[in-house]
Amino acid sequence: MTDTTASNSDPPSALGRILYSGILAVMAIDGFRNNDKRVEIARESGVPMPKVMVPFVTGVLLVANLGILLWKYPRVSAGALVVFFLGTTPVIHDFWAMEGEERQANKINFQKNVALLGGALLLLNEAAADD
Repeated sequence: MTDTTASNSDPPSALGRILYSGILAVMAIDGFRNNDKRVEIARESGVPMPKVMVPFVTGVLLVANLGILLWKYPRVSAGALVVFFLGTTPVIHDFWAMEGEERQANKINFQKNVALLGGALLLLNEAAADD
């Protein structure tokens, strides 16, 4: 019987990680560039110590992203992404409490983050299967 499971080094897996990591890298770089704006949004959302928490979680996003891209410590990296998306998405993108264009923009970002959370869960599963 031959093993038909894909390896994390197969071209489709590597390409998928590159594409996924590219989006996360853009998010992290944008987070650092717009730190003051994000701190204010976090403050308005009731995040404790936003001046500390915003750059910290942006750093977690960047480091976990590199772990996924390079497939180093993939369980920790994917787990950190799951925690990142579970923690930030409903707090920062609470579109249900907004009106008009702000509601629509946050609904789109909420949905994007849910999709990225799904990808992180798939990566976590793949990392666990590698053990």
